[in-house]
Amino acid sequence: MSGHSHYATIHRQKELKDAKKGNVFSKLARAISIAVKAGGGPDPDSNFKLRMVIDKAKAQNMPKVNVERAIASGVGGEKLEEVVYEGFGPLGIAVMVEAATDNRNRTGQEIKNLFERGGGNMGGPGAVAYNFEQKALIEIKKSKNSEQQILSIIDLGVDEVEETNESIEVYVNPNDYSSKLAMIHEKGFEVLLSEITQKPKNFREIGNIDDAKRILSFLDNISSHDDVLRVHSNVDIPDLILRQLNP
Repeated sequence: MSGHSHYATIHRQKELKDAKKGNVFSKLARAISIAVKAGGGPDPDSNFKLRMVIDKAKAQNMPKVNVERAIASGVGGEKLEEVVYEGFGPLGIAVMVEAATDNRNRTGQEIKNLFERGGGNMGGPGAVAYNFEQKALIEIKKSKNSEQQILSIIDLGVDEVEETNESIEVYVNPNDYSSKLAMIHEKGFEVLLSEITQKPKNFREIGNIDDAKRILSFLDNISSHDDVLRVHSNVDIPDLILRQLNP
């Protein structure tokens, strides 16, 4: 992955730098509520999906009272359901959109419009899902001796390890998340965030700055929708082009 950045990495870095914390907190609150409803209840010790979202909320400095309110909403409050939309963006990139909505028809039409206005088209279930694999991602702060870090992490029996410019991304089976996270903490590594993600099996490299601008704008517009929790894509942009976009 050296010299390239996948969309998941680009988007996480943007989230961490996003000044519009209110919007970030709103999306995290919805994700917490959905995790309570669909993931096994309000106890993060027995609901690993909830634990992951709470860990992400803490990393974003979301107030504890907001987290507690979102858990309570998941137990008996707002009637939200999780919906996944699939489709293609500019240049045929694959896109999966995870949303939480109280009106499936409204949200579906709005996401469809965003796809079409951005030069893509929304497909049916399974249109691109075959190119993604659900993984638990644990992002670790990179030290000066990142090579030794990576070797130590590989020894833990994780699925994949990827080094980015700013961190080390560790991918594990979601069922192994709790045990692998404990091992990583025992090694003394600093965990920056953890989440369930859809990892692409094959990537689409974007070779010029104009295409990169168009695609990132398209993906960010979808991600900014109030009901959207996460956007996954198989976009791969060389760091040289990213530096031109963010000098």
